Amino acid sequence: MARKAAGVRDLLILGTGVHASEMVEIVDRINREKRTWNLLGFLSSDEKNVGRESNGFSVLGSKETIGDYPDACFVPDNDFPRDFKLPKERLVSIIDPTTFVSRTATIGRGCVIYPHCYVGLNAKVGDYVFSLTGTVINHDDVVEDRVVFASAATLAGSVHVESDCYMGQSCTVRQLLRIGRGCLIGMGAVIVRDVPPNSVMVGNPARRLRDRQPPG
Repeated sequence: MARKAAGVRDLLILGTGVHASEMVEIVDRINREKRTWNLLGFLSSDEKNVGRESNGFSVLGSKETIGDYPDACFVPDNDFPRDFKLPKERLVSIIDPTTFVSRTATIGRGCVIYPHCYVGLNAKVGDYVFSLTGTVINHDDVVEDRVVFASAATLAGSVHVESDCYMGQSCTVRQLLRIGRGCLIGMGAVIVRDVPPNSVMVGNPARRLRDRQPPG
């Protein structure tokens, strides 16, 4: 077996959905810039997926087999159970090389950032943040843990998004606002005032449609 180059680490993608398969290509794009990861394959939250193949890599086991890979790092897709305990020191983030990340921004562990996103000056991104293509996280924004951004979601400057929110495709948030924990911001919604926790927001300007069941 060929030896890995110095600095190259084994990596497992946690999840088996379409986004997990797309993450394979982000890893490949990172490796084209600088050889960083030896991608082993996927681990699934459901045993029935073990043995499947997706985008050229196999589902090697279920989440209960993580202990079989003591030297591997992990990165979860957006559907992987967040209540499954993972060793935080082995959680890594993958960021597509086309994304701009300010040198003053901070990004937590277990994050995935797709191509052509923007993370601005002094932005703070928590753990398990999943950001699809074209998302804008502007200067001085704070994004807490387990937030999902659909494609082209845009935060103006100094926005605070609390944990467990879903920011729908092409939604926009005005500067200096706060999105409460557990909110779902609908596709194309334009947020012009603070949003209370566990709200479903739709429209332009956005209105509160109903409560959202807090994520488990």
